[in-house]
Amino acid sequence: MNKQEQISSVQMTILFLFYLTGSSIVIIPAPLTNVAGNAAWISLLIALILGMLLLTGILYLYRRFPHQSLIEYSGSLLGRGWTVLLFIPFVCVMFWHVAGIVIEIGAFFKTTMLKESPTYAVNALLFVTIALTVRAGIEAIARMAPLLLILMFGFIFLVCVLVANLYHVEYLLPIVPSGIGPIFHAAYIAYGFPYAELVVFAIILPCIRPKDAPNVRKHLYFGLAANGATLLLSIICSIMVLGPLSGDLKYSLYQLARLIFIRETIERIESVIGFSLIVGFYFKASILLFILVRSVSHLLKLSNERLIVFPVAFVCLLLSLTTYTNEATLEEIVNTTWPLLNNVAYVCPMLLLIVAALLRRRGRKMNGDG
Repeated sequence: MNKQEQISSVQMTILFLFYLTGSSIVIIPAPLTNVAGNAAWISLLIALILGMLLLTGILYLYRRFPHQSLIEYSGSLLGRGWTVLLFIPFVCVMFWHVAGIVIEIGAFFKTTMLKESPTYAVNALLFVTIALTVRAGIEAIARMAPLLLILMFGFIFLVCVLVANLYHVEYLLPIVPSGIGPIFHAAYIAYGFPYAELVVFAIILPCIRPKDAPNVRKHLYFGLAANGATLLLSIICSIMVLGPLSGDLKYSLYQLARLIFIRETIERIESVIGFSLIVGFYFKASILLFILVRSVSHLLKLSNERLIVFPVAFVCLLLSLTTYTNEATLEEIVNTTWPLLNNVAYVCPMLLLIVAALLRRRGRKMNGDG
């Protein structure tokens, strides 16, 4: 892993799609349908629009500072002191974020497959694997991603097709069962997770090869739209199969896979979909840990990022073993606290930098006119 590593805009889009979809495809359908009922898909569309607006701001700053990360051009716009003050919470929340992803993987394992395995063993194994992936560098991660992305999305769509005989379109009605209040509440949840989190990708956008920079805008918009379509499909399929239970059962796609039974030849394929969902979790955690390591490196002005990969991963491991110990508390955090933290720690610094960049550009134009 070094600063000279570069990838294409298509590879960056694949990582972007993996990052947005990796854990949200497992977690998002249940809380959204629990809050908004049949209108969960409307909430997702609202959140997706907000995500598009946020991505527009990120790409604006990338066009202004194509060779600098979010932290680096913050130093140019605000100065070193304000940048450190602004991005300490940013990095702290990212530590918590990486730990939260691994906790969710561990919870998925404990709930579905490895019920007798101790949490510390599962989390430690995951963090060793993730840290080794990050040490391999972004080019190696980008080369791994396409095949695993195809497998993950292929299994997701396969499950949606194989449960088609269980669909009940009438479960989608009434469209707005409880008014617009729950719709906006669910949209707040979906915007906070995963769309507010895409701000961290501004740290690694400079890894795109300069010759591919003109294409990154359309590619990332496509990736965001693909993520929205996939989440929308999973929510609608869950509602049509599970009905009122879709908001109460965690890991909706896994629950759908358990219902597949075709003439005693295709059944019990939940382990396959489970594998694809775990791959999504793993890749998101790897990408975010890479971004976290790079952020810490930029803040501390380190010349070799490899030196801090395992220490950072170890801190995240400790957080994963000491926080979110109560499942009910974890659910409350995902639905209320986490979206707020993401907006304060991720979105607010981005908006501040956008305003600073616009004011500086306006000032330069006025001086030029003068």
